Amino acid sequence: MSESSSPPWPTSGSASDNDDTANDDLINGDLTADLDLGFDGSEDILRNWRRGMRPDPDLTVSEWADQHRKLSSRASAEPGQYRTARTPYLREIMDALSPRHPAQRISFMKAAQVGATEAGNNWIGFVIHHAPGPMLAVLPTVEMAKRTSRGRIDPLIEDSPALKERVNPARSRDAGNSMLSKEFPGGILVLTGANSATGLRSMPARYVFLDEVDAYPASADEEGDPVTLAEARTTTFAHRRKVFMVSTPTIRGLSRIEREFEASDQRRYFVPCPHCDHRQWLQFERLRWAKGQPETAAYVCAGCERPIAEHHKTDMLARGEWRATTTSNNPNAIGFHLSALYSPIGWKSWEQIARDWLAAQGSDEMLRAARNTLLGETWVESGDAPEWQRLADRREAFAAQIPAGGLFLTAGADVQKDRMEVDIWAWGRGLESWLVDHIVIPGGPDDPACWDRLTALLGHTWAHEKGANMTLAKLAIDTGYELAAVYAWSRKQGIAQVAPVKGVEGFNRATPVSGPTFVDATVNGRKLKRGARLWTVATATFKAETYRYLRIERPSELDAPAPSGTIHLPDWADSEWLKQLVAEQLVTVRNKRGYAHQEWQKMRERNEALDTRIYARAAAWILGADRFDERMWRQLEKQAGVETVAITPTAAPEKPTTPQAGQVTPPRRRGWKISTLKYME
Repeated sequence: MSESSSPPWPTSGSASDNDDTANDDLINGDLTADLDLGFDGSEDILRNWRRGMRPDPDLTVSEWADQHRKLSSRASAEPGQYRTARTPYLREIMDALSPRHPAQRISFMKAAQVGATEAGNNWIGFVIHHAPGPMLAVLPTVEMAKRTSRGRIDPLIEDSPALKERVNPARSRDAGNSMLSKEFPGGILVLTGANSATGLRSMPARYVFLDEVDAYPASADEEGDPVTLAEARTTTFAHRRKVFMVSTPTIRGLSRIEREFEASDQRRYFVPCPHCDHRQWLQFERLRWAKGQPETAAYVCAGCERPIAEHHKTDMLARGEWRATTTSNNPNAIGFHLSALYSPIGWKSWEQIARDWLAAQGSDEMLRAARNTLLGETWVESGDAPEWQRLADRREAFAAQIPAGGLFLTAGADVQKDRMEVDIWAWGRGLESWLVDHIVIPGGPDDPACWDRLTALLGHTWAHEKGANMTLAKLAIDTGYELAAVYAWSRKQGIAQVAPVKGVEGFNRATPVSGPTFVDATVNGRKLKRGARLWTVATATFKAETYRYLRIERPSELDAPAPSGTIHLPDWADSEWLKQLVAEQLVTVRNKRGYAHQEWQKMRERNEALDTRIYARAAAWILGADRFDERMWRQLEKQAGVETVAITPTAAPEKPTTPQAGQVTPPRRRGWKISTLKYME
């Protein structure tokens, strides 16, 4: 190209700022032909002009950090130039924060001290220098936001020349750079706490950095979830927004970061084995050491089963890659998970991880901390349910609708807006139980046909393995939705077979069911003893019992009797029903004063199977199953034909639909008349 036709500025692929020799032709080109360049400083002016006209290089966040980020001795154990190669697993995470990456929601569930916060700080520096715009950084509290500003953000700006020239020095009279606000050309960085609703709604934001989201309060000044409030600030930026959520997880079911990670494509960092090149993501179960010798810790490859010494880790990390392990419903949401096993050499060693894990044994608090900070996984409280997959593996094929051990039936009915769900359970000695039927009645409480079908269910019979037919001894129905409609239906059915129940929170192990309370009254306020009766159920007690029974191990011998309380599930129970059964967990929470208490939390939206189980269990309690003596159990077994009973042939059998068993009535002793207790009416 001739000198006269050459462009007056270089393209984006030209040399760096310090290399201007390739552009000297600009001085003698047409653009400067009529200019007087004989004065001192003319070359500096032209050099700066060329530098200003040159397009910014198209950098990713990791590339920017490698070029411009300087780590301060105030905030880093390894001060100096930032090197992504030190933590290669952060490269893809940081690059996903770059404007050209399509992801809008990036979640990072991780162990402690793997460099996640520095990745977020690199993003802040990138935005200030390379992609200016309004940015909101949220810490758990305002006080933590102030500490982060002093200990991390200020050193980030002061020690990186590219940032220092864009953010004014901190001065008491300069509103552009205060402790919680940093202005720069084209944008502003605001730091706030998740406990401040005012700070969360202070401005629109294109970029939102949510650090340690699991430490956020449940509500910001009683105005709602702080994550939701912060994300609402990005609405007007549509596809250009970026939301980065980082946290060490806490308790399963309460963990925000786990919920975000599970809703994403769940990426894991796969590294190659130095022996067989098998790629795998590191799992704690494969970290092995000799008993009592954590210094022998080595990782056992899942491919060749050979131990991998830790000195191979640097090369393994450098050759690693992120892989999605599932498909996200939201194509703009991606998630990453990382444990301390990936910590670079010099940080957290495998030996130290083994020592910390051994030291935590015997203490739930220490085990919880180890699981959160070492494995980057949520802690499961002792009251948590077993995994639904394990229950699926234990499903059985019943010989009949009601197996031989089932001696009477109860049902739990859950009333929903558009349907009623009913589960039928059979009960035997020691409160051993079997799921007999699962019925969904469409229509809801506003549909008379729905109530008619529920009424018909009271007269329905189920076949026992020994040939008897059983009807429901008691149906417990929830009054939590459409209370008046449930009372009206229960009033028509009477108290013998139907029990309206109301679930209450908290543990009451002495009396898990209390009542009944007479809820109908005359105009004068007198209670009607023949009206509807309400039973109060401490659901927490029965939930803990149900999950304890679900964890009972089955005997290895085929003919051995099952332990008391064993719950038997039929082979037709599908995965959705099983997930509903284990939809809650017992967690420890603290109030504002720091006092701890336990409560049940839902891990998924639908939990009807658990609710109906609790109501059916309450019905069994109301019948007196917890207090049956040997005489009552023998009577029930005799009705069901479980015991050998002499049968006199008859000319014609009675109607097969007539209930023959499961009739819970107290036995009569010779010479004594025993009255029926109210809870057995």
